[in-house]
Amino acid sequence: MRDYLDLDTYPIDEPGSELYMALVKRCQDDLVNKGMFNLDGLLLPNACQKAVDEINPVMQNASFTHRREHNIYFLKDIPELDPDHPALRKVETINHTVCADQILDSIVVKVYEYEPLIRFIANTMKKPRLFTMPDPLARVNVMAYRDGEALNWHFDRSEFTTTLLLQNPKAGGLFEYRSDLRSESNPNYEGVARLLNNGDSQRQSIQACAGTLTVFRGKNTAHRVTPIEGNKERIVTVYSYYEQPDRYFSEDELFGFFGRSH
Repeated sequence: MRDYLDLDTYPIDEPGSELYMALVKRCQDDLVNKGMFNLDGLLLPNACQKAVDEINPVMQNASFTHRREHNIYFLKDIPELDPDHPALRKVETINHTVCADQILDSIVVKVYEYEPLIRFIANTMKKPRLFTMPDPLARVNVMAYRDGEALNWHFDRSEFTTTLLLQNPKAGGLFEYRSDLRSESNPNYEGVARLLNNGDSQRQSIQACAGTLTVFRGKNTAHRVTPIEGNKERIVTVYSYYEQPDRYFSEDELFGFFGRSH
């Protein structure tokens, strides 16, 4: 794995060591204070380029184009809101998705299954254990965003999201987020409306470098990726880890996200 990951800077393979514990503590603090942590350049540059080269033929010829209009909640309606409430304003997301079963022997799948990484993420999340997903489609997804395309404002359904950025575009493609926009006790619909109308001064943005692993708490933090500019795609891998070992997508979810169920 040292051919792929910078294990000198990020000793995730040395649990219990002082450097490991310090890294875990830094990531835990970042999760509390920022809602995310980033391991910049965890995937080494040569491995990053090789990963892109492995995926590109599939991405160009056999990816699923997922174009959808949605509100920030990915819900048809919210009973307590009028259908024309500004918090329910429709936005558009377009991306091109490659599933794990299309890239079985790829670097990104090998990294996903790397036990020290899974254990490290569990430690940062203060969880006893995390498991890879047995679902052959949903466990690892690689998504490309092309000129004019974007991942628009949304809240995540899951507690946390793990991504590995493989390639940045020439311009655009900023990751924007608004931490703790809502809570379990306060949906803050007016705050959501302000964000969608570009009126939230607490919105932040970052542009991670290729090779960066990000763990992000997006359930109550709204986030998006701004439109891509130019002919170089933004390519990012999404890893699905769960506290239970037997998580599968439903058939409706598989068709909705990937256009197929097998």
